[in-house]
Amino acid sequence: AFFAAAAAVFLAFNLVFASIYWLGEAPIANVRPEGFLGLFYFSIETLATVGYGDMHPQTNWGHGVATVEIFTGMSMMAVMTGLVFTRFSRPQARFLFARNPVVAPFEGRPTLMVRIANARGNIIADATAKLWLVRDETTIEGQSVRRFHQLELSRQENPVFALSWTLFHPIGPDSPLAGANEAVLAEGAAALILTVDGLDESTTQHLMARNTWTHADIRWGHRFVDILSRGDDGLMHLDLDRFHEVEPVAAA
Repeated sequence: AFFAAAAAVFLAFNLVFASIYWLGEAPIANVRPEGFLGLFYFSIETLATVGYGDMHPQTNWGHGVATVEIFTGMSMMAVMTGLVFTRFSRPQARFLFARNPVVAPFEGRPTLMVRIANARGNIIADATAKLWLVRDETTIEGQSVRRFHQLELSRQENPVFALSWTLFHPIGPDSPLAGANEAVLAEGAAALILTVDGLDESTTQHLMARNTWTHADIRWGHRFVDILSRGDDGLMHLDLDRFHEVEPVAAA
């Protein structure tokens, strides 16, 4: 899509300059083929600063337009170089977010859990996660507002994020989710927003990703299926095929 857009812009510029050449009286010598198509080909050669030499400006109008086009071509080349470098030299975050957050007992307390994974297979250093609850609320004056509540995580920093990371928010008396259930969150059109950032150790560049879940995505009374196992080689393996799977928690 990026290169298609660049090609479309290049084509548009050449059509514009070919039309401007067309306004002059025989501005270009040895135009082949004759007519607008030949001027279009000359414009491509000029904008790309190729200049084969067969076709060349022969009037003041032709020289003037060619001067502007050459400057435009050099500027476009500088801009394209910067865009290509920026687009392809910077690594893209490939964080996977579990399709459904879950709420289940964990260490004796009801807990909201969100699972993420690093699909790049490298190490993200000093990873930091922030989880927010967004919902509609009514002020004491009766005004409806949409508020953001940051949910406190048991561990919001990960020094070495390489495989999977499950975030835990214990739902205690001070939690914005205290006393909440599926119906309460639906009434407030609640949503969860998670932001994750860290440092790519391979390129030492900063990565950031974000994901949003609606209240309907939360699975109450479920937990994540275990996806980590130790192989015969002694290394930890991540089963991404089951990354999104959840299972109901047996009633106590």
